[in-house]
Amino acid sequence: MEHVFVGCGFVAKYPEGGGNFSVPLQYVLGLRRMRRSVWWLEIMESLDDEAADRRRIAAFRRRLEEFDLGENFCLILLPNGGGTDLAGARFFGKTRREFLDRLAGPNVLLNLSYSIRPPLVDRFARRLLCSLDPTEVCFWMQRMEMGQDHHDEFWTIGLNTGGPGSRIPETTVPWNTYFPLVDAASFTPAPRPAVDRFTTIGQWYWDGMIEWDGEWRDFSKRAAFEKFLSLARRIPDVRFELAMNLAPDDPEGERLQALGWHHVVPHHRVRTPKKYYDYLRASTAEFSAVKLESFARSGWLSDRSAVYLALGRPVITESTAAEAYLPAESGMFFVDSADSAAEAVERVRADWKKHSRHARACALECFDAVKNLKKMLG
Repeated sequence: MEHVFVGCGFVAKYPEGGGNFSVPLQYVLGLRRMRRSVWWLEIMESLDDEAADRRRIAAFRRRLEEFDLGENFCLILLPNGGGTDLAGARFFGKTRREFLDRLAGPNVLLNLSYSIRPPLVDRFARRLLCSLDPTEVCFWMQRMEMGQDHHDEFWTIGLNTGGPGSRIPETTVPWNTYFPLVDAASFTPAPRPAVDRFTTIGQWYWDGMIEWDGEWRDFSKRAAFEKFLSLARRIPDVRFELAMNLAPDDPEGERLQALGWHHVVPHHRVRTPKKYYDYLRASTAEFSAVKLESFARSGWLSDRSAVYLALGRPVITESTAAEAYLPAESGMFFVDSADSAAEAVERVRADWKKHSRHARACALECFDAVKNLKKMLG
C-alpha cells in the first residue's frame, strides 16, 4: 500500500494558530482512521535564530503529541532563503534517511496549498495539489507557476468551480472538487450553551491583493463584515463574538465594541487546536462573512465551518454558491444582508436542536474526512 504524505508549509511557523493547525490535522486523522500509512510532512524555513526555530518545532511536536501523532511527522527545516533543496536541510521527527527511504517506495503527496515545491515535489510518485483558496490560487495560476506543471491531479474545495455563475479565473488544469475535511468521528456534539454566542475566528485584515476587472478590491474580513455590523444592536440578547487578530491599540476594537460586538484575542483563546475546538464547542452557532469567495461564486466553504457542523453547531454565512451542493437541511444558512442574517439567527435560536442535528448530519454526509479522502485517493 502506498504511503501518504500530507504536505504543509503553514503550520509550524505559526504556533499561535490553533485553527491553522486544525486544517492538515483533519487529513491526517482521517487517513489514520482509514488505517493508511501517513506522515505529516511540514516544511519550515529557518528564522536564522536557533532558539526561535527550536521553540516553534517544539510547539509543533507538542500539538501532534496531543493527538498521538508524535511518531507520524517529518519536519524539514530549510535554510533561510534556501528554496527546497534538501542539501542544507535539517530533519525533525523522522530522519533524513527515513524520509528518503519512504520516498523510494509507493507514495502519494497531498500537497496542501502548494506547500511542497520544486525540486522536492517532483520526487513524489503521485502528486495531488489540494487548493484551499480556490479563487486566489486560480488567479495566481494565470500569472505564475503554482503547481500546474508539477502535479498529476488537481483538487479544490471550490465546489462550484466551473459551475453556474462561477467567476473563478480559468486555468489550464482540470479541477476535481471535494468538501473541506473534518474527521467527524473525532468530534462529539455538545448541548446548547446557556447563553447564546454566535462566534467566528479569522484575520480581520488581508494582505493579499487581487485586481478584478481593472479594480483593486478590498477582500478582507473587515470589508465583508461592514454590511452586517448592525446585527449586534438588533439582537442585543445574543453575544456576537469575533476572535480576530487586532493590535491592542487598533481603533477597530473600540469601533466593534461600540457597535455591540465582542472582540477576543485569538492567540489567547484558540492558541492550540484543543482550545480552538473548545471555543467552537462553547458556541451556539457560527456567524461569519465572506468576501472574495462570495464575490467569485466559487462554492467555497471553510474548514472552520466544517468543524462547527461536526460539533452540532449551525453555521450562518454568506453565500458562495455552495448551497447547491449541500442537502436541503444542512444546518447552514446563507445570508446576504443584515436583515437576512437577523432572520437566520432567530431561526437557529427558535429550533436549535433541529438545526444542530442537521449540522451534524451534514458533516457526516458531506464533510467527513474519510469520505472525501477515499474519493481523492481512490
